[in-house]
Amino acid sequence: LMKMERFGDAQGGNNDVRFALESGLLKPDSVLVDNIMVGNKGFDPAGFAKDAETLNQYREAELKHGRLAMLAALGWPVSEYFQPLIAKSLGAPDLLAAGEKAPSLLNGGLDRINPLFFIATLGFTAAVENFGLKGGFADREPGDLGFDPLNLYYGSDEATKADYRLKELNNGRLAMIAITAYVIEDFFGQTNVVTTTGKVAAPFVTGQPIEL
Repeated sequence: LMKMERFGDAQGGNNDVRFALESGLLKPDSVLVDNIMVGNKGFDPAGFAKDAETLNQYREAELKHGRLAMLAALGWPVSEYFQPLIAKSLGAPDLLAAGEKAPSLLNGGLDRINPLFFIATLGFTAAVENFGLKGGFADREPGDLGFDPLNLYYGSDEATKADYRLKELNNGRLAMIAITAYVIEDFFGQTNVVTTTGKVAAPFVTGQPIEL
């Protein structure tokens, strides 16, 4: 409503959608044109969002991928940093791939992981997906699976809820870019993400130039 008051009612006051229309990145008959969904940048040049139901399905998929990416963006460097230390202290084998890199399809090392971990992951994922597939979006927002044990979301007003949804979406989008960068960096680089990131972050702490 604030955007509409400031920028006018057309396209819900969304300047990103207006720019997309003017740039040809969005078709005039797209469901995104007058959609007030948070994070709507009007970017759908291929016209994938045929209707509101399809758009909600894409948004839910985006949120799920974003949540996984946020976990991975944290877990990837944490595993590369702490796993050798924990393994050494416990006298356990180091499960990282060659070069102390996180196990992945490109880095290798997945054969060292206990198969029960993958079975548990698939089981949990299937349970979440099964819950999400029940019903439609008539009585819930895309991505809302009812998980809010601290009542941070459900206990807030509508403006705060919209702000939370936008922050989650934006952080998820950034995390998807970040984890892609991790994969590329580990695969093509000579060192792992933690080592490279440490070199890049050091100047902000020490004031010294980056050492590559």
